[in-house]
Amino acid sequence: MKRTQDAIASTDGSESPAPKKQKVSSTVSPSVSREDDSSAGGDTNGWTKVEKRSMKKQKRMNAKQEATPPRFLYARGEILKRKNAVGIDDVRDLILHILADAPPPSWLRVENPRSINKVVALLIPGLTPDSLSLPPLPTSATSNPNLPLEIPLPNPESSSPSLVPFIASTFSHACPTHAPGEQTRMHSVLGAFFQSPVSGEEKKRRISERVASERAQEKNPLRYLLSTEQMLENDYPIPSYVADVFEKPEGWVETPQEVDEVVPTKRRILSIDCEMCLTEDGKQLARVCMIDYESGIVVYDQLVKPSKPITDYLTRWSGITAEGIAAATATFDDVQSHVLAVLSAKPTPVLLGHSLESDLKVLQICHPYVIDTALIYHHPRGRPLKPGLAWLTKKWCGREIQNRGEGGHDPEEDARACLDLLKKKVDNGAGFGEFKMDYESIFERLSRAKSGAIRSAVVDRGNPSSWHGSKATTTVACKSDDDVLTGLLDAAPSHNFIFGRFTGLADASGWIVNRTTGDVAQDPPSEERIPPADIPAALSAINSNLEKLYATLPARTALVIFTGHSDPRRMAELNARKNAFETAIRTGKKLEDLPKEQWWTSANGRELEEEVVKAKRGLLFLGIKET
Repeated sequence: MKRTQDAIASTDGSESPAPKKQKVSSTVSPSVSREDDSSAGGDTNGWTKVEKRSMKKQKRMNAKQEATPPRFLYARGEILKRKNAVGIDDVRDLILHILADAPPPSWLRVENPRSINKVVALLIPGLTPDSLSLPPLPTSATSNPNLPLEIPLPNPESSSPSLVPFIASTFSHACPTHAPGEQTRMHSVLGAFFQSPVSGEEKKRRISERVASERAQEKNPLRYLLSTEQMLENDYPIPSYVADVFEKPEGWVETPQEVDEVVPTKRRILSIDCEMCLTEDGKQLARVCMIDYESGIVVYDQLVKPSKPITDYLTRWSGITAEGIAAATATFDDVQSHVLAVLSAKPTPVLLGHSLESDLKVLQICHPYVIDTALIYHHPRGRPLKPGLAWLTKKWCGREIQNRGEGGHDPEEDARACLDLLKKKVDNGAGFGEFKMDYESIFERLSRAKSGAIRSAVVDRGNPSSWHGSKATTTVACKSDDDVLTGLLDAAPSHNFIFGRFTGLADASGWIVNRTTGDVAQDPPSEERIPPADIPAALSAINSNLEKLYATLPARTALVIFTGHSDPRRMAELNARKNAFETAIRTGKKLEDLPKEQWWTSANGRELEEEVVKAKRGLLFLGIKET
């Protein structure tokens, strides 16, 4: 809530009465007036000019919006009824209500939402009640921990003044939130924020579209070919004759272009998988395997002798050993030439694989026809997450792969898994293996707003255009919080919805953890990681960035700041220990073979559940700039 006398939220659900309108004693002009005969274009026969009702109605609405400033009011009664705190999905739906035509939230009342000019949403992990001098969340059984907390006004004379005074001077309340997840794991905050449920009308349209498509299509695997747009979205190396967007570095080749006017209805499909090892020049190709889709016969399986000394065989992931490489005679050029020759057949074959762009990059080949099991099947939590090959194979083919422990992967096993997954898809139809088809990007939802085109921008670390910002009007890739601030300042004037993420504070706090263990971090730690001793400096930097951004925002901009989650480190440590224990047991080790400190007990399980609950806690700040 904005920190003003007349816009502070009422925590008991009541609100101050609106001021009564003053009576006007002057004569009100009639709505119908006779035109002066002498006026330009006047009519001497006494015709009158009537203002259109729609124009009058619009003028009244505009006047009302100007007279009634927008504001947020928490609905205490509705929050008390909730089993959980406000969720990240609730924050997303609030933004959709303001900018699009989504229903109003039950936990919050938005007065005059249509007069809000734009929304700026900021994700700032690392902000905690302690750093903001807020009272801790109540733990008493008789107190509700989901109710908004009143933020005390800044007090410079306090023994522990807030290091982010902007929050205290701008917002009146901090609303507790909870991140998505399961009992033992926290899910991605960004995933929940950027993925929105489709409306009932849109869902019906999609179902009708799919049914019509499945009726029209025969059981042809070519229907699962990736489009050029899908290849671009997923960073595939594309031949120049398909789209001139990929500049081939030295050593790269591309499959020859087809010149026949007749499009073949059938193409050979080859399932491929590559393994790599680490050399002095980085990762290099170490083995490639190709299997024919129709016959299931291995048509090519070759070890590759890297051109540089090997520093790590990556055996656990690649299955490559020193003994195997020692017997290899084929060079990278030999293997690349052979694969290119196979792909140069007429009609051009289709390559099948899992996250196939990685295999093509290590082969340094651009190819136009691909099927990717990471895209034709869905992750159980929906897009933009991609499912793992081992999980897909167990879920849909009923068998386990990649379970050799330290022995690593077998490329033939992986290529055959892709082949079987495609056959399952062909036999069962396009909807097989899909999850959350009733979800879409928040930007797709905004594009259908009745209010018209909504320009959106995502300003974030890493490469947001390849993930959560792929559907936004504008994306800005950043390397630091200073870059994020610059990107927000540049995007704010010309966009209706702007999302930015400041991660410097989370970096300084050591919150960036390995995504495979905690499913928390979205990016690797930044290059300019701040020592933990400088957390006050990181808080001060956040405060400065917020002040600079807020000063440039136009009036009637809604500012939404949320922290997403709390400290995830202990949760991540416990999950890593649990995964290591389960992997050891799965690979054949007995309990007595493991040191007791590596055992996973029921007490550890209870501690993990408690830490997940703590890690899911976050804070939300809502306000509207008035001038």
